[in-house]
Amino acid sequence: MPYMQANLLLTCIVSILRLLDPVLATRDDLHYVNPLIGSTSGGNVFAGASLPYGLAKPVADVDGQNTGGFSTDGSNVTGFSHMHDSGTGGNPSMGQFPLFPQYCPDNVVDNCKFLKSARAVHYVNDSVTARPGYFALELENGIRAEMTASRRAALYRFTFPESKTLDGEALNPLIGVDLTDLWDSRQNASISIDSDSGRIKGNGTFLPSFGAGSYQTYFCADFVGATVRDGGIWVNNRAGSEPKELFVTRGFNNFYLQAGGYMSFDRPDDGVVTVRVGVSFISSDQACSNAEAEISNPVNDFERLQSIAEDAWKEKLSPIKVTSGGASDDILSAFWSGIYRTMLSPQDMTGENPLWESDEPYFDSFYCLWDAFRAQHPFLTILDPKAQSRMVRSLLDTFKHEGWLPDCRMSLCKGWTQGGSNADVVITDAFVKNLTGIDWELAYKAMVNDAENEPLEWSYEGRGGLQSWKRLHYIPYLDFDYLGFGTNSRSISRTVEYAYNDHGVSVLGKGLGKQEYTTYLSRSNNWKNLFKSDQKSLLENGTDTGFTGFFQPKYLNGTWGFQDPIACSALASWCSLTSNPSETFESSIWEYQFYVPHDMASLIELLGGSDSFVSRLDYFHESGLADISNEPVFLTVYEYHYAGRPALSAERAHSYIPRTFNASDNGLPGNDDSGAMGSFLAWSMMGLFPNPGQNVYLIIPPFFEAIDVTHPETNQTATVRNVNFDPTYKNIYIQSAKLNGQAYTKNWIGHEFFTQGMTLELTLGDQESDWGTSKEDLPPSLSDSLVQNEMQRA
Repeated sequence: MPYMQANLLLTCIVSILRLLDPVLATRDDLHYVNPLIGSTSGGNVFAGASLPYGLAKPVADVDGQNTGGFSTDGSNVTGFSHMHDSGTGGNPSMGQFPLFPQYCPDNVVDNCKFLKSARAVHYVNDSVTARPGYFALELENGIRAEMTASRRAALYRFTFPESKTLDGEALNPLIGVDLTDLWDSRQNASISIDSDSGRIKGNGTFLPSFGAGSYQTYFCADFVGATVRDGGIWVNNRAGSEPKELFVTRGFNNFYLQAGGYMSFDRPDDGVVTVRVGVSFISSDQACSNAEAEISNPVNDFERLQSIAEDAWKEKLSPIKVTSGGASDDILSAFWSGIYRTMLSPQDMTGENPLWESDEPYFDSFYCLWDAFRAQHPFLTILDPKAQSRMVRSLLDTFKHEGWLPDCRMSLCKGWTQGGSNADVVITDAFVKNLTGIDWELAYKAMVNDAENEPLEWSYEGRGGLQSWKRLHYIPYLDFDYLGFGTNSRSISRTVEYAYNDHGVSVLGKGLGKQEYTTYLSRSNNWKNLFKSDQKSLLENGTDTGFTGFFQPKYLNGTWGFQDPIACSALASWCSLTSNPSETFESSIWEYQFYVPHDMASLIELLGGSDSFVSRLDYFHESGLADISNEPVFLTVYEYHYAGRPALSAERAHSYIPRTFNASDNGLPGNDDSGAMGSFLAWSMMGLFPNPGQNVYLIIPPFFEAIDVTHPETNQTATVRNVNFDPTYKNIYIQSAKLNGQAYTKNWIGHEFFTQGMTLELTLGDQESDWGTSKEDLPPSLSDSLVQNEMQRA
């Protein structure tokens, strides 16, 4: 065989092997996505069918862990509803107007079970199938439910087994609609039934699961593929076919009146009854229009919709390619599933916002930015920068029409503010990473508004205590705040968060040439004013942890209060807005002492220098004080970089993955929070972790042989490649690095790595080396840059 032909053949064989061998390169990455990861033990993920950022999200609702609708906790199915949030805490979110299929004994409608608790039926455990764009299960009564989704409509296929009465008469399928939601928060609702057309329309007013006010949502359900026998309404556990309309309120003395509608059918030969459900926040007619436009032929469109959804998810995942190097399928599944969940929420509701008219995008279910700014939104900046830009524009449009940037938002309602004004961090991150299409002057105006003006209700927008913030340079314990009203707690966590929020204002202000940026730069140092240098920390048994110097609450008059540094930690009691409100939110002083993202050098010096800082960080993670189930812990896993010990960040990441983050149904340590946990996992496995609001990615070895990320806008491919990669993860320490073929010693890199398509090659070993440990190799800190500026002036 001629040499050229042989060489060509060899090249083809190698290419084929790369496709076939997962050690060389993954293929069909979508099949690794498992929507059931985190579906129990508090992960609260949405496991059903959805398009990326889709509004329609059909899934089975259960009576157990049902915050995301469905759980693999073995509880009972109470219905199948069409809109959900993913991974949230608080009360169950949305899940309005569930369908529930059944047979009525003896074909008597009053023999059917309409009440939620009465109709609940267990699902067959091994029947559950979940993949992007598709969800299915079989109920123990033999009815099989399948569902897929378009952007604003859900499509269900219910297969009824043949069943007969004792007299041999065929039973007639019945599908009910319940005017309720997952939380039973309905305030009022209405429904109308058209038996001739097989259509049910309705609407209801509901409460947000973690916010103020109420919202209305609408549906339009078309029942096809079977002859309609009858339709009507039901109230409590009785039904009638003569009334075709119903209006229901909360009920007498807040008694929850259960009510809805139904359709019954002649069972078709194949047993399949198809239901198309359009949803809307505008009107029932718009819900019908959404369904008709997106699913024109519901009987025949199921596979087409499913294929469209799969293609949409493949396209969204396509910028990332993995060369596994022998990494296990479980590791790959956890990785791709984490990425998948970053794009379930927020939901693109452009055209579905009844609150104001605008040509700008409208996204909802920022639930909540306090969780998502840390990893999810930075991840979307590399994976889907166009969508992230549209989300920032949506935040700014909300400011433009409602007067404040949201910190948390769901179902058109203002969500509770957990800490600072962290939309500021999302915007700053977008600015330093050069996202396009954003009105930066409007962004600066919105961020200055957060920093300067206190709203009347700072429980769900803006910041409270701004008089004290400007005058005393900290948020006081038991603050005297008569300008606005909110939960007067969290003085420590709000102080450190406000400091970082103001750092963001200074960054954007300086970038836009605003002279007053120095004011916010100065305020970003306010975190220092709550540091009590002689404060010790004792465990509950009285044992001294051996560390001195912690944040403490401070009164208006400058004297110190006290909060036990271990309070609100994983070793003590839970602290939220309503449960045990304290001076730190959902985390301890131990955890918040590490939250100075913009000036880690000053923090390390304040805590006794690098060795002392590393010792303290080790104790935090190894004593049980660290709460890996909650987002404030994320950056602490990687803060060893700032102390010149990047190898220890790699160790710490491997201590949590796959022990607490893995591919099992309980493979998340806490609420996914709209993809926050999933993005932490994805970043960690990629080996580049962001310090959000800064142009900084902290480097550890990826969990694979190589990762390629093609920037969707510049079309440049960035690569991180491990030399001496070991899938048993003994070689997790970087010995040396090259960037585009040149020696590289910094333990961090900037966003240009992605936009310009650089190649980072990491040579690994099984022992810590001196790579990335020199002072000049550490990530930037505010105090370092100020010193450099002073030296340049001198």
